Amino acid sequence: MSSFPKPDVQGRKLVFVITEDWFFASHFLPMARAARELGLDVAVVTRVRSHRDVIEATGARVIPLEAERRSLNPMAAGYAAGQLAAILKSEKADLVHCIALKGILVGGFAAAMAGIPRRVYALTGSGFLGARKDMIARLSQRAVRLLVRGLETNKTRYVFENTDDPKLLGLDPASDRVTILGGAGIDPDVLRPTPLPPQPPLKVAVVARMLWSKGIDVAVDAVRAARAQGAAVELSLYGAPDPSNPKAIPVDTLKTWSAGPGISWYGATRDVAAVWREHHVACLPSRGGEGLPRTLLEAAACGRAIVTTDVPGCRTLVRDGVEGLLVSPGDAAGLAEALVTLSREPDRVALMGEAARARVLDGFTERDVIDTVKDLYRAMLAS
Repeated sequence: MSSFPKPDVQGRKLVFVITEDWFFASHFLPMARAARELGLDVAVVTRVRSHRDVIEATGARVIPLEAERRSLNPMAAGYAAGQLAAILKSEKADLVHCIALKGILVGGFAAAMAGIPRRVYALTGSGFLGARKDMIARLSQRAVRLLVRGLETNKTRYVFENTDDPKLLGLDPASDRVTILGGAGIDPDVLRPTPLPPQPPLKVAVVARMLWSKGIDVAVDAVRAARAQGAAVELSLYGAPDPSNPKAIPVDTLKTWSAGPGISWYGATRDVAAVWREHHVACLPSRGGEGLPRTLLEAAACGRAIVTTDVPGCRTLVRDGVEGLLVSPGDAAGLAEALVTLSREPDRVALMGEAARARVLDGFTERDVIDTVKDLYRAMLAS
């Protein structure tokens, strides 16, 4: 049972701020459902493309706002913040929930202009700030910390998907201002385990946006190396390049990889359950910057072993040797060794898949996320 007070919040207004409608549809529908279960009036302010219907199916309203998430132009960001402030005033928002760094910066500034002190800042991963370790990244981390913390009030609360990311903003993960969620949340009744396909070969899949930061090239190099060692391993890539992301892998490169033996690129998929029915192992050789990758949660819910990197977010879900194997980021040889090992131990692959399913049921389900978010909203609206 929750220890939070339960005030009457019926009809209070919550506005989500997020740059892309597809991102909200893929990761944050449980948050909208949590708010609707509380009886809140919910609006989602976002750049609308093709996911309005699925967002509105939660009972939320969608309000269009054009804001290119990769743009660093301060004038464009300022203009978007001004538009958003007008929306927040018109909506008479009681609480503003800003998602991802661009949403936090634009939404936090807009909430300040609109005079709304109750804000949730949800950092869904550190992006290149976490993936890079050089001087530029350190300076950027410092700048982001100053910007974000400069936009907080005494009624601001923070949401993260792992216990590493709060430290980027100088926050204690155990603070009562910080809430750690089990990622986006998975419905374990929709994504369920199915029998593993026959082996050999060991069929490995990466389901992700085709970005260099996701380590797709590392997976390709590793499978080539594993096959060169005589291991029966095949790699399937599911995902599209993200045109708004500077780390997108060119389509020509994906086609070249797919033309080689043992590697196939299929483009984006809307049926991840079908993918995992045909594969033994989920792979995500991320270089870092993750929150808690939904693709790993989906694979785990389907009872599949996971091979990923020892970086924040990925290691939050996967314990080395239990739900799968962890390798160092950028280490194609280490990843190849892990795949060779699993190709020779089908019983271990099955046991890891069972452990992954059990792991998801222990705090990473959609219901877990909804209940945690409801407690957060209740506490904030009671203050």
